[in-house]
Amino acid sequence: MTNKKWFQIGLVGIFLFSFALRFWGLSRFNTLVFDEVYFATFGNNYLINKPFFNAHPPLSQYIIGIGIWLGSHFHFGQEPVNGLAGSLLSPWNYRWINALTGSFIPVVVAAIAYQISHRRSFALLAGLFTACDGLFLVESRYALNNIYIVIFGLLGQWFLLLALDNQKQRRALWLIASGIAFGASTGTKWNGLWFLLGAYLLWITAWLIRFLHSWTSQKSFFGSIDKTAIEPLLTKVQTPLQNLTQLNIFQMISYLGIIPAIVYSLIWIPHLRLDTRYDFIEVHRQILNFHLHMGGNSPAVHPYCAAWYKWPFMTRPMAYYYQTARNFSDPLPVMGPNLPAADGRVIYDVHAMGNPFLWWFGMAAMLFIAAMLLSKLVIPLWKKQRLAISDHLAVDTWIALYIVINYAANLLPWVKVTRCVFIYHYICAVVFVFLAIAWFVDQCLRSYHRELRALGVTISFMILAAFIFWLPIYLGLPLTSEGYKLRMLFNSWI
Repeated sequence: MTNKKWFQIGLVGIFLFSFALRFWGLSRFNTLVFDEVYFATFGNNYLINKPFFNAHPPLSQYIIGIGIWLGSHFHFGQEPVNGLAGSLLSPWNYRWINALTGSFIPVVVAAIAYQISHRRSFALLAGLFTACDGLFLVESRYALNNIYIVIFGLLGQWFLLLALDNQKQRRALWLIASGIAFGASTGTKWNGLWFLLGAYLLWITAWLIRFLHSWTSQKSFFGSIDKTAIEPLLTKVQTPLQNLTQLNIFQMISYLGIIPAIVYSLIWIPHLRLDTRYDFIEVHRQILNFHLHMGGNSPAVHPYCAAWYKWPFMTRPMAYYYQTARNFSDPLPVMGPNLPAADGRVIYDVHAMGNPFLWWFGMAAMLFIAAMLLSKLVIPLWKKQRLAISDHLAVDTWIALYIVINYAANLLPWVKVTRCVFIYHYICAVVFVFLAIAWFVDQCLRSYHRELRALGVTISFMILAAFIFWLPIYLGLPLTSEGYKLRMLFNSWI
């Protein structure tokens, strides 16, 4: 069987793995979990024509509403129902479309990894690691909106890479698709705009590299180039990122400026026709005012507030659902208050928490990649060599630029945000952490050194083992109090 066939089988396997985990026991908590109280209700409001104020752009609620409508017409056995979202609905009705959408995210991540590297092993690792993350699993199993920011933002980036790999009409079509996807990401939440920011920063970086290459190729302050200094940066293998300078400013503005703005504006039409209190401008003022008055980023405002610099280290994950029961045979405690702590021997907890080893190893890989990029500038200066910039950087250099720039674009804007924020706001940035650790492990596994190959295998095994160990708190499986405490490594996790 060819490598291509095995690659396709691997992608299908990753999708089926993600699909099974997201749909298993999807209706088991017959209630509104965490922000389902907003998004499931809002999605249903569009179906019953009930006006309401929405503190985010409405695209994800449209999709959840479509899922409710479809789910109410196609029943899968006897499902429990409740009226908490404004109509008599099964939890399956307002959750299944998120579960399906979330199942595709690991595949899209794998597609991006393959597109920037043309390495099947790197792509499969990236997809597998994404499928083994807890935060993405939890967000996909409930009627929440964060997975839509990610999948549309990633599709925008993937379509851009496909555009760079094509010419003329095909390129234009992929650029249009990219603009539409970026507009849809922003139409889910405003921070979806950072995926588009990452694309612009990459484009600017590519032009800067080209300018520096032209500058250093001439006799100037740096003198003539020592050709051996740039030889390690050259490569015969191509990546679409090398074609970024084929896009001019007019293409960027039209395809990745005007089109996303048009799509974003069109997304608002159904909502504004339902809620006629505010026009397009005023509704944005109301949303901005809502977020500005949410309070500071401290536990006094909300017990799970976590500043941006805490996210990479996962010091403050949050419980989306927590109930206790006396024993494992009791009915699922979904509607009433918790039992007294002394009586709660069985704990049901859904924790919005990443895979600890995946996040921590991934952050180490991100720092390694950033240091690798920095060394390409610092080492020549330290050795007092002439500066030499090639306009054909090595593929791994482009991969590093892609990962680091997109990670920074999705994280650093939060530095200036003063309202209470939560770990789930990191979901757009952490996906590039998965790419970082997948790249690092792939480099280890491809190494001629046995020790590095063993390191790659060890890291992969630890990520998979950690996912299995913490799986009960991603799926909300019953745990003894001892088993629950064993998984809460730090008091700040509770």
